[in-house]
Amino acid sequence: MSYKPQDFIRIFEDHCPMLGERVFIDPSAVVIGDVNIGDDSSIWPNTTVRGDMHCIRIGARTSIQDNSVLHITHAGPYNPDGYPLTIGDDVTVAHSVTLHGCTIGNRVLIGMGSIVMDGAIIDDDVVVGANSLIPPGKHLPSGWLYVGSPAKPIRQLSEGEYKYFGYSAANYAKLKDRHIAALSL
Repeated sequence: MSYKPQDFIRIFEDHCPMLGERVFIDPSAVVIGDVNIGDDSSIWPNTTVRGDMHCIRIGARTSIQDNSVLHITHAGPYNPDGYPLTIGDDVTVAHSVTLHGCTIGNRVLIGMGSIVMDGAIIDDDVVVGANSLIPPGKHLPSGWLYVGSPAKPIRQLSEGEYKYFGYSAANYAKLKDRHIAALSL
């Protein structure tokens, strides 16, 4: 038996999720609609990625961990363009995170239980601490650790934290390969 991530996606209306090379989607995850997932990215158990009324774009080597919810904001009378969800490369989204109609740059770590709301923008090279709330329309500039509800900048990132972005992305890329191998037995 061979693991096929396309077995774990769902078409919605005319939109079929598009997967890059070596993508891992856990069999308990749900990936629906207008979703693109980049090479070597992973969608872990019980995660929902729902691109049913706008698009979701996930970059390469990005890990969306267990129980996370990714959704969009539809276009309507209160928001004519809606908000897609865009996530860059080398991003680690920890357990039980909600990302809703926001933009996440490259090399970002979003801590467990955090919520990022409609129209929020997180630049490259940012750490969001666990259980933080990024309110609608908030912009988090690069190079900082943000913590709290609502999140506030606490301090600039250390050299070690900058290095950790690449380490975390590579670690989850290797782990998803082990899961693919186990499911292919």
